[in-house]
Amino acid sequence: MQMSRFAVRAVIAIAALGLTSAGLVQAQDKAKERASTVKVLLDNDKVRVTETTFKPGDVSRNQRQARTNYFVKGGTLERTFPDGKKTRNERKAGTAVWLEPDSDVVTNVGKTTVTLISVVKK
Repeated sequence: MQMSRFAVRAVIAIAALGLTSAGLVQAQDKAKERASTVKVLLDNDKVRVTETTFKPGDVSRNQRQARTNYFVKGGTLERTFPDGKKTRNERKAGTAVWLEPDSDVVTNVGKTTVTLISVVKK
């Protein structure tokens, strides 16, 4: 049995619509991804100080310079590196860490809001 040209075109159109809608769903999922909130506390020619708040599920996708992070409120953060490697860090309030430059993705995978102060020397 041979399909008419109309039927072939209809099948192609339906298949294309399905692929397009799958792409739209993925784009919508990324749009739903919440970003961390960053507030600049000080920015001059010598230093930049920011306060970052990660609610549970929040994500930060930035390329970052070397910095010191001081955790005002602790919690569990997961870092995903460009090669796919992941690390989980439990940070306690009142601790400070030194971080080298990176372009990882940081996600709050815990149940509490994490607040940290970042200091970057210019």
